Amino acid sequence: MLCTLSISPLPKIVVSAMAEKGTKGEPDAAFAKRIDPTKEPLSAEQIQFIRRVELEQWRRNTSKLRGRNFATALAIGTLVMGIYGYTFYSVSQEKIMDELDEEAKVARTRAPKTAAN
Repeated sequence: MLCTLSISPLPKIVVSAMAEKGTKGEPDAAFAKRIDPTKEPLSAEQIQFIRRVELEQWRRNTSKLRGRNFATALAIGTLVMGIYGYTFYSVSQEKIMDELDEEAKVARTRAPKTAAN
């Protein structure tokens, strides 16, 4: 028997299942049954079935999410490392302080000597 189940946060529970009686070709076969737990109490078998299906859905979704989370973490980590590397590269290329020091040295040598120097 092929069964699927989903529970909404609302008071209604939707249970979709193949009807045990009847064949596929019969138009009067029930394919989905709507259950309102406030009016009809759920049997122990229905509660167990709901828990089993929810657990399978949770397992299926967590494996998908784990892959997506790993891909996202890899992309963010690559971006951060790229920015970090570029920053170090650009700072090592800067010669501003060296040029200013050289200009100051040249200016000191060209300036006239005084008693204060």
